[in-house]
Amino acid sequence: MKIFIGSDHRGVELKKQIINSLKEDGFIIVDTILQNNEMDDYPDFAFEVGENVIKNENDLGILICGNGIGISIAANKVKGIRCARVLSEDDAFKAKNHNGANCIAIGADMPLASALTIINVFIGTKKASEERHLKRINKIIKYEQGTYNEL
Repeated sequence: MKIFIGSDHRGVELKKQIINSLKEDGFIIVDTILQNNEMDDYPDFAFEVGENVIKNENDLGILICGNGIGISIAANKVKGIRCARVLSEDDAFKAKNHNGANCIAIGADMPLASALTIINVFIGTKKASEERHLKRINKIIKYEQGTYNEL
């Protein structure tokens, strides 16, 4: 499993700290190839991370922008990405275990300790396996593929 990470200019410092911590824990972390600057735009980072995450179903993404909302919206435009903006451990667990998220978004002002706790919960949580959750995730996938016909 690889973990792809990207941030706009607001999240650069938090991203660096997260990368260092996760590498120390033995994770394979891949930073975006895009360069940050004061005029960068969060959709570019969301699209790059998303495109990489969908190449392998076991890979995950972490995205950071001012508050995590914009970058999560952009990431969800990448076919196959289910990105959730998360604010807590419970959000991280449910995003992955209930909603099949393969990417999370956090705000740049989140304290490092909180971010790492949330990220570790996300990484360590098993994928959705309960039938009720899988049914809902599959509806989303079908809609995305243009094959949903239950309306």
